[in-house]
Amino acid sequence: MTEHDRRTTLLAAAALLALAACWGSTFFMIKDLLDRVPTLDFLALRFSIASLALLLVAPRAIARLSPVVRRHAVVLGLLYGVAQILQTAGLAHTPASISGFVTGLYVVCTPLLAAAILRTRIPPITWAAVALATVGLGVLALNGLSIGYGELITLASAVLYALHIVGLGAWSSAQDAIGMTILQVMVIAVVCTLSTARDGIVLPDRAGDWASVAYMAVVVGALGLLGQTWAQAHLPPTRSAIIMSMEPVFVSLFAVSLGGEDVTARLLLGGTMVLVAMLTVELAPRRVVEGEVPHIAV
Repeated sequence: MTEHDRRTTLLAAAALLALAACWGSTFFMIKDLLDRVPTLDFLALRFSIASLALLLVAPRAIARLSPVVRRHAVVLGLLYGVAQILQTAGLAHTPASISGFVTGLYVVCTPLLAAAILRTRIPPITWAAVALATVGLGVLALNGLSIGYGELITLASAVLYALHIVGLGAWSSAQDAIGMTILQVMVIAVVCTLSTARDGIVLPDRAGDWASVAYMAVVVGALGLLGQTWAQAHLPPTRSAIIMSMEPVFVSLFAVSLGGEDVTARLLLGGTMVLVAMLTVELAPRRVVEGEVPHIAV
């Protein structure tokens, strides 16, 4: 690996870590906003605004995509959009902490699907990092776990998120990142809008709510998915999933720093385990942690 390649992969990992931090930063905004705007209405509005913002910045990016890349982007957008709906439906039937843990199981599903679909070899040290991250998520989130309807459909969303991560790792390229992102976001917006349009869409009626939606649409939604698409052109799927599993750690950090919550032993232990898992795949030699083939032609 050349020095340029090392810098690029480091920047890609930093981009995914920043994305996890952005996701974590939205917890309080979303929790407050959803008291006044239904979840699916919020998702439809958020991704519609994100689509418009991206189209204004790069109106010709989709036209530059090849037909194959467009099909890939549509598939990825469908996966992500349906995952959002399933996660939302599951949240209505299961506590938020358990929903967060079950959703975070994409960190386990990703290497399994990468091995099955991409025919990649996942080295033992990477499996160890996956196991450590999963246990850490459990320590952070769980007081108990029962399996019911809500947990099952949330698990289905985790599988779809994992498929999205694997698909991005296989199909994304740096030169197509903008066009793929725009098309994905447009498909997500259509999926979410169709799922809620039958009973009308409730819009925010406060300036502060619109500001929150704009931040989550443009910064977290549009720029976040653009960063993920570009980063995964340079990183294997399992490594990406482990980095993004830092999201609940950032949620807890923001809860302590902004929400006035106490620092608990569970936060320290669970957060440390997820952090160590991420550092394991980032600091160990690439030949040790990467038995994956990052791209396939389909």
